[in-house]
Amino acid sequence: MVKVKTRRALKKRFKFTKSGRIKMSRAFRGHLLSGKSRKRKRHLRKAHYVSKTDAKKIKRLMPYG
Repeated sequence: MVKVKTRRALKKRFKFTKSGRIKMSRAFRGHLLSGKSRKRKRHLRKAHYVSKTDAKKIKRLMPYG
């Protein structure tokens, strides 16, 4: 049977945990940080988990994750 290719763009953005959940980094951290509060930037540093509905789509595109 043919191997399924992994989407390389998704591989760079998402990580799988041991339990199978998908971790991702938050948006709005790239630039224009002076206008954001210290608290907001601190909270954006923390990792975030993908919702269950989106996780199904990502798992289909990353079969060996």
